[in-house]
Amino acid sequence: WQRNLFYSVIRAGHLQAAKDHRIERETYPGHEMIYCLQGQGWVRIAGRKHAVLPGQLLWVNCHHAHAYGAHVAEPWEVYWLRAEGRSLDRLAQMLQVRNEPVVAGIDREQISPCFERIFAQMQSTKPGDAASCDASVAEIIALVFEARPSLLDAASPDLPQAVLKAIEQMRLYYHKPTRVAELSGMVGMSESHFSRMFKAAMGTSPIDWLRRERINQAKRRLIESDDAIKEVAQQVGYSDQFFFSKDFKKMTSLTPTQFRQTESES
Repeated sequence: WQRNLFYSVIRAGHLQAAKDHRIERETYPGHEMIYCLQGQGWVRIAGRKHAVLPGQLLWVNCHHAHAYGAHVAEPWEVYWLRAEGRSLDRLAQMLQVRNEPVVAGIDREQISPCFERIFAQMQSTKPGDAASCDASVAEIIALVFEARPSLLDAASPDLPQAVLKAIEQMRLYYHKPTRVAELSGMVGMSESHFSRMFKAAMGTSPIDWLRRERINQAKRRLIESDDAIKEVAQQVGYSDQFFFSKDFKKMTSLTPTQFRQTESES
């Protein structure tokens, strides 16, 4: 149940490696995050070898073939963990860890306490420890994002303020009825001018963007709750379950029931 709710830390530790320390696998469950405290290590992923130096974090998506180990002349000392969680594959893809698995620029004084809290929480039996571990892993991920700001810039192109304001409104109130006239009035534009600007920036109309946002929210509700399909439809702004199911299948190739079943089995 923890793996369905949180970033679940399966194993973790503090390692002072010998010079022959080496791990090589074709595939393995979860993601490993290895922070080099001192010494050196290396990793080979996707046919490329990378050095790992002090103050650098190695992120390995273990589902893909990988090998890593200590530098023979100067074996590394590391904090490490192996975690599982529903969004880790997507985060790893966003952070491009397959091509660039070594992350530089993470302050030891910021990241070390995260690992140390995880070590303590894994040895405790308090009911909230799973949630506390989740928070610590999330903090490590946040530090990785902070170390790679260019990736976020690339993922978030500059958009006109009118478009940004409309998107913010639709993200906040996706469950409420929305008309293009309301959005254009909010940003002080004619309906036709606003619609042209939005489509030029986003590649789709405002209402089609909102429909996709509603379906994305519905996917999350179908995964995270046991609410009936009709209730999920209403929660994301559809008054008619038939039209909800029609849009859902158009965008995902699955009915809401099929999607929920597929996700529960994964």
